[in-house]
Amino acid sequence: MSGLSLFAAPGTCARVPMIALEEAGAEYDIRLVRFMRGEHRSPDFLALNPKGKVPTLVVDGRPLTENVAIARYLATRFPDAALLPDPSDPFAAAQVTADLSFCAATLHPLVTRIRMAPMMVEGEAAAASLRSRAIEDMRFLATVVSDRVGDGWWYGDAWSVVDAYVYWAWFRITGAGFPAADFPVWAAHAGRMEARPAVQRALAHEAAMQAQLEAEGAAFTPR
Repeated sequence: MSGLSLFAAPGTCARVPMIALEEAGAEYDIRLVRFMRGEHRSPDFLALNPKGKVPTLVVDGRPLTENVAIARYLATRFPDAALLPDPSDPFAAAQVTADLSFCAATLHPLVTRIRMAPMMVEGEAAAASLRSRAIEDMRFLATVVSDRVGDGWWYGDAWSVVDAYVYWAWFRITGAGFPAADFPVWAAHAGRMEARPAVQRALAHEAAMQAQLEAEGAAFTPR
């Protein structure tokens, strides 16, 4: 048993810290949360994360939530992995937090509206309208992401957890009505991500979790 446990579910943004943990070569346990069985609302899970969400990283018995905080913690705990830039200038350090926050607070909500609109509003027409508006907003931000990653990574030649987050966002919006073909630069970034051994290991973990859910009849498929 390691001192790190990641509560996760396949396809969720728990992929972001999972990739970070794999990049760091960390020893950790994966705890599958079965949303379709309400485990995210169980007393045991809510004792760890009252918000009832994943990811939740438990560090020596202490829970840590929210991807921005988890990414910051892992970057500090595993400095040799260079998960994030470590600038000495306070303003530059704040910019790193801003980049993570852009993913968590700007990209992520649009991902949810695109991918899960029917779960957010009543009626097909309302869901279609919500998704359509979110796609248009994401088109604008996709240009921001593409300009930033170029033919490398978010920080140029240096990979970071921010790349894991924008990759997860791309994964979620493709196949959900977003015009992926219009943004080949972001698509190429996703391809570079999937060539990384750490990402391949994380995807294998997710595939195993998904297979387990399907075997148990507890898999979730967004409408």
